Amino acid sequence: MASLWQPPLNYLNRPVAVLGAGVLGRRIGRQCSRLSCIWASAGYNVKIRDPSAQQRADGVAYVEENVSSYAQKTGKTPGKAEAFEDMQAAVSDAWLVIEAVPEKIQLKIDTFAELDALTPADCILASNSSSYKSSEMLEKVSAARKTQILNMHYYMPPECMVVELMTDGHTTQDIFPFMVERSREAATLPYVARKESTGFIFNRLWAAIKREALTILAQGVSVPEEIDSMWTEMFIKGGMAPCRTMDNVGLDTVAFIENHYIAERGLSPEFTVNFLQQNYLDSGKLGTKSGKGGLYSPETKTIATNGTLSAPNMLVLDVGLSAATPSMSSGEILQFSPGAKAPQILVKGQALPDGIDIDRPSGRIFWSNMGIPGKVDGAIYSANADGTDIRTLVAPGTINTPKQLIVDSLSQEIYFSDREGLSVYRCNFDGSNLELLIKNGDFENQEHRQDVSRWCVGVTVAPKLGKFYWTQKGPSKGNNGRIFCANITTPAGQSAQSRDDIKCLLKDLPEAIDLEVDEETNTLYWTDRGEIPFGNSLNKVQLDGSGLTEKPLSFGDYEVLTRHLKEAIGLKLDTKNGRIYMTDLGGNIYQCDLDGKNKKVLYSDDFRAFTGITLL
Repeated sequence: MASLWQPPLNYLNRPVAVLGAGVLGRRIGRQCSRLSCIWASAGYNVKIRDPSAQQRADGVAYVEENVSSYAQKTGKTPGKAEAFEDMQAAVSDAWLVIEAVPEKIQLKIDTFAELDALTPADCILASNSSSYKSSEMLEKVSAARKTQILNMHYYMPPECMVVELMTDGHTTQDIFPFMVERSREAATLPYVARKESTGFIFNRLWAAIKREALTILAQGVSVPEEIDSMWTEMFIKGGMAPCRTMDNVGLDTVAFIENHYIAERGLSPEFTVNFLQQNYLDSGKLGTKSGKGGLYSPETKTIATNGTLSAPNMLVLDVGLSAATPSMSSGEILQFSPGAKAPQILVKGQALPDGIDIDRPSGRIFWSNMGIPGKVDGAIYSANADGTDIRTLVAPGTINTPKQLIVDSLSQEIYFSDREGLSVYRCNFDGSNLELLIKNGDFENQEHRQDVSRWCVGVTVAPKLGKFYWTQKGPSKGNNGRIFCANITTPAGQSAQSRDDIKCLLKDLPEAIDLEVDEETNTLYWTDRGEIPFGNSLNKVQLDGSGLTEKPLSFGDYEVLTRHLKEAIGLKLDTKNGRIYMTDLGGNIYQCDLDGKNKKVLYSDDFRAFTGITLL
């Protein structure tokens, strides 16, 4: 039977109440203040209840001093914070009450009994406890109220904005999607435990890691410095994720290794090997090597993004400049996986990443980091498709500002443009044989370097046509962008600066950026981030059988497929399925048909600025 639960009446205009307890000291006081700040940043007025006058004053002061910085992530006009000693005054009109009182179970039982009596009938009650399940707090609560109680465990905002939601065993299921959306509005990252569990999700993971780390130390296998260093390299820098890694290793291999530990340590196989055998291995679900998938669905499936649209599994670069705390090293490689509504961070800490592509036979991804524009600190890297085994192919100090990057799997080479380097390069998959293909001037010459008409940005290669193509964008939104091509093989006796096979295919473009070629139809596509109405667009032009145009084309000689992008950058064709995917610096990922029709926004986030994109 469908649930009769409805969201709290007029909740947008009602306060959130947070209950602290000064007697516990500074830790609870800080948590109470930060929870209050989270909800105030989402536009709600917040009422802080605490028996300590000092804690009440500190709580209000914290919100007043910090809510503006929290609100940078929500984009909302912050609400106000008030403090109360009297419980009824604090909760009488609240739509949500979060208790953060001391971890004493009888105190929590009595608190929820009092809240049951004093709050409106539609008010949602939540516990921030990490030690107790909310079902342990229901002794004096009415049956009707039990359906509106849950755990909402926050960690340590604003550094960590994760919140875990968990049922009390009676909570109506309709509350969870409602609270997930409210949590997202408050710029937190909500995760829902599917059933009651002591320790929720993360604390159980941490408990296992903690136990094994202590066991390693106790047995003299390693020392703290080495454990922390290895963890940093593999899980923080390397971006390894436990379930994805098990799928990549193979669930049969995981079970084999676990069986060895079971035999050696006398462990139970019930929740490890037996679980894998019954739910995955017996069905042939071995992980990424299996067409049936593993812990994750098969990679051939599509992802539901924003709950409505579908798209292939993809990797997208976030340059990092729209992050809540932007920096020159806040770029990330993101994966949108089957069944996921939010991206998984594969690699973080990147210096303005711009171009990305994948070599499907080897499963390696390649990407460019621009570094600081104008400095010779750009770099090219590769890694496994899950972000592990990162290798430096072209180290900082050799190239300037590498932009779009494209893989030629047949020759096992990568091509990339170097914007302020005024060049186009290629190298082998291991970074060897770095070859300068196009040189538009001397980047050490200030006049050359500041002449943006020389800047190379996008690049793509068409092995069947024997050509590679690149864009020279010209001044920002200046209608002086151009697209060139040259032969893959440099003419004998000629250099990157003197070669005579360079052809200008298009000119007078608003600001051409990234390129792709469909070699089956000899069609060249590109994104343009120039001025509207003709820029911020996706475009195409037909090439002849030799990969050229009859003459240099100008505006009106090519087809604008779709417009109204927000600083268009990334581009990837999926000709097999008749789709094109694009990104922009406005934090959007788009999909359209090959003719530009049926354009959809697959994903949007104001705190991301997307550049390169590739399909897995």
